[in-house]
Amino acid sequence: MDEAFLRHLYREHHRVNKLPSPRLIADWLDGILQFLFPEMSELRFTTEQAFRQHYRTNDLKLFTILDALAEHLTVPADEIRSGFAEQLPTIHATLIEDAGAILAGDPAAVSRVEVITTYPGFYTLAVHRIAHCMHGLGVVLLARMLSEIAHGKTGIEIHPAARIGRRFCIDHGTGVVIGETVQIGDDVKMYQGVTLGALSVQKEMARTKRHPTIGDRVIIYAGATILGGDTVIGADSIIGGNTWIVKSVPADSRIYYDWRVPERPVK
Repeated sequence: MDEAFLRHLYREHHRVNKLPSPRLIADWLDGILQFLFPEMSELRFTTEQAFRQHYRTNDLKLFTILDALAEHLTVPADEIRSGFAEQLPTIHATLIEDAGAILAGDPAAVSRVEVITTYPGFYTLAVHRIAHCMHGLGVVLLARMLSEIAHGKTGIEIHPAARIGRRFCIDHGTGVVIGETVQIGDDVKMYQGVTLGALSVQKEMARTKRHPTIGDRVIIYAGATILGGDTVIGADSIIGGNTWIVKSVPADSRIYYDWRVPERPVK
């Protein structure tokens, strides 16, 4: 083995030692989800004191993670921890609404417990709500790490900066991609294989809105691709499967492909 190559790799490992352990991040995420949803927890708390201690122990993990990320932070770690704790009730209430939307929207779902414990769309959305909070608090690298945990487990990729409204439902979910500057309204339902992406991936457009806006109560069926920062899907629209959309559509639209003229979308 070349000595210069070995020394180079050693320096890289030494540099990465300043980053938090991926296992610690995954443990912290599991701890938060178990704290928020007893259905996800392997622990059974016999006293409120034991429950509080569980949260404090998990909060110490967050402190360790933020300490390792110190050079990447723009605000003090304690401010991030307190800001996250303040937003947890809102995150929890929003996720309860999401679970209810999935239960109401999927005829195969029989209970909220089933949704919370088995649905990949709910798991990914739970991680996204947490990651989005961290992104808003300025912990961008941690937010991305969290989103990739969900992506690896479910095949659903949601950028932590994406803004998603209330009562969001992802049914099945595998292959869904939601880009960084996507904005999604309330009561939206989306099926597997949907892409909400950018028309251009040029680096100079990084700080612009590159991804579409989805209005309230829109349904997007499997395989649809919607691209572009100027593209707006109006409220109460239905987007059919395997459609390709790069222009805005007004409210109450129905977009689908006519099988007799496959290259021409019909509205």
